[in-house]
Order: sequence, then C-alpha cells, then structure tokens
Amino acid sequence: MFNKLSLKVIIFGFIFTFFSSFGQSFFLGIFNESIRNELFISHGQFGSIYASATLLSSFVLIWLGKKIDDINISKFAFLVILLLSFSSFFFSKISSITLLFISIFFMRFSGQGMMSLTATTTISRYFTKSRGKALSTGWFGLSAAEFILPVLMIYLLIKIDWRTIWVYISLLVLIILPVISFYLLKNLNFDSREQTSETIIKDQNIKSWKRSDVLRDYRFYIICMNMLAMPWIATGVFVYQSFILSSKGWGPYIIAQSFMIYSITSVITLFIAGILVDKFTSRKIIVYMNIPFLLASFVLYFFESPFSSFVFFSLLGISNGFANVLGSSTWAEIYGVKFIGSIKSLTTALMVFATAFGTALFGFLIDKGLSIEQISIVSGSYMVVSIIAVFLIRKKLNPVFL
Repeated sequence: MFNKLSLKVIIFGFIFTFFSSFGQSFFLGIFNESIRNELFISHGQFGSIYASATLLSSFVLIWLGKKIDDINISKFAFLVILLLSFSSFFFSKISSITLLFISIFFMRFSGQGMMSLTATTTISRYFTKSRGKALSTGWFGLSAAEFILPVLMIYLLIKIDWRTIWVYISLLVLIILPVISFYLLKNLNFDSREQTSETIIKDQNIKSWKRSDVLRDYRFYIICMNMLAMPWIATGVFVYQSFILSSKGWGPYIIAQSFMIYSITSVITLFIAGILVDKFTSRKIIVYMNIPFLLASFVLYFFESPFSSFVFFSLLGISNGFANVLGSSTWAEIYGVKFIGSIKSLTTALMVFATAFGTALFGFLIDKGLSIEQISIVSGSYMVVSIIAVFLIRKKLNPVFL
C-alpha cells in the first residue's frame, strides 16, 4: 500500500502522536489528585489554572505553529522534541500555583499542540490519494498511548513518586526521539509528495486558501463547532475523572480500565475512518462524526453501574477515531495543502483553546454543585446544535476549483 518513504512518514506520525500524549488531558488528568493534594487546591481552582494555561498555549500556537510552513521539517521536529523534554522535566518541579500554571502551559503547548501539529501536518502535506488511511495509521500512536499509559501510570503512582515519573519521561523523550526522527526524516522535505497523474491534476485545480481567507469562510466555523466538541467535552471528562468516579461510586480502576476499551474502539474506528475518507471524502462523513459521542452523553446521564463506564468510553472512542482523521483531512480537502501548516496551526490552537474552555467549564459547574448527569445534559445539547448545523450545510462542503 505504501512505499518506503511513505512508511517513514507514517511511522514518524505514529511516534509523534504517541509522545504527544504526555501533554494530552487524559494523561495530565491522572496526576490531578496528586497535584491538588500537594497544593491544597479545589477541582475548580485546578480547572481554572489548567484552562488559563491551556488558553495561553493556544494563542502562542497560532503564531509559532505556522512556522512549520517555513522551516525544514527535521529542524522543526528537533526543536519540538527539545521543548517537550524540557517541559516534562519542568513539570516535575511543580511546588506552587505559579509553577503549576507555567508547567501546564509548557506541556499543553509542546505535547498536545506542537507534537500533534508536526505529525498531522507532515502526513496531510505528503499524502493525497491515501491521506485518510495515512492519517488513521499515524493517529494510532495516540490510541496506543491511551491504551497503555493510564493503567501503567496508575500502577507506577503506587510504586514511584509522581515527580520521578516526569523526570523519566523527560529523559525518555530526549534520548529516543531525536535519533528516530533523524532516521525517518532525513530524506523528507516539503516538496515530497505521494503523487499519481490523477492527484497531480486534481491538486493543481484546487484552490489553496490562505489562513486569512479561511477565517472569512462561514463553513469554517460550522465545521469547527463539530471538531471542537471532542476536545472540550472529552477534556472535561479526562481531567475530572476522579470526580466522575466519586459521583458514580465506581472503583478506582474503572476509568483507567475503560480507557483500554476507549483506545480499542478508537483504533478500530481510525482504520475504518481512513478507508471511508479515501472512498467517500471527509466532507460526507463529518455529519456523522459526533453521533456516537451524543449517545455516550445519554449513557452517562441514565446509567450508574460500572459497566456503563465501558459503554461510555467505547462510544467516546468511536467519535474520537473519526475526529482524529477528519480533523486533518477535512481542511486539506476543502482548503488545499499549500498553506495547510498555517491552517492546521489555527485549528490546533482552537482545539487547545476548546480544551481550556472545557476544563474551566467543568470545574466551574462542579464547584457550583452540578452533578455529572447535569453536566452531560449541557454537553449533549451542544452536540445536538453542532450536528444540526453541519447537516444543513453538508452539500456546500466542497473545494473551490480554479
């Protein structure tokens, strides 16, 4: 299916999405309770700090992320690796609210922001005909991390101090990633493309939108409504997983175990989504992306048994699998690939912003005394509106041909 160079691009994407997990909410949420206990802060206080730091990282990402269009990918990747290693080490030094804010900013910017941006932009730019399958395979790295890391971290936290874990993470990033990235990217440049005679003609005829043009397109905002549902709602669930456990009366390992189901359904859906995107296009599939997520909110509202956690996370995983692929391929299909780096830096920043919003909102609602069932109603209502909006414009989601 893929030649040698194509496989290197996909493996690069896989590794970077895997290591982006250290800045993802599902991973940072594991350390929520340990940090709150040391700093004597509430759920709402932690959420406000997390949200404000994440918000700042999204603004910085809009500016720095677009540099991926101008800098050699090998050099850009190396800088991102150094930043992630430094951020992980700095996270181990949290001893005050100020350092917590700075640490979360660095982790969100370097991990969720720059690592995932580097992976998805490289794959989206290189692949054309097989973009869907390539993105789904690359995003498998994050799904693998979601399967392995929660249970592993819960086990390690019993044996090792949480600060020591972050020092090990920093060393792991610094030792492994530079060597692997150099090998995978040494023959790759921004002009490297997966091309056939058919895709060359097609690419030449599609208008490539600049970021300023995209911001004037109303379709962009409706698509974003759907794309951002997963970041803000799922982040709230991940960061406040300890609140959900106590609210539902589940055992301490239920959500960590549910993450394994979540990662399995994410992986299965990733590959299905990749095939569907290459066959039908992202524009036709995006309407259905958040329907499983909407059903998941119903499960969280109506059911109390521990088994419902596995159902909830499995449905969440289905929408996540679609979102990971569609979140990159949709923009490339509609707006072209020439300026995809700057467009992706914007959408990635919006995604990071959405996680900040979700964290702040969940923390605020929890401190106001709302139950997880009531919060699920708020989340479900948003998804209903966004699904209806994208359904109404589904026939207008086409690229502009020159």
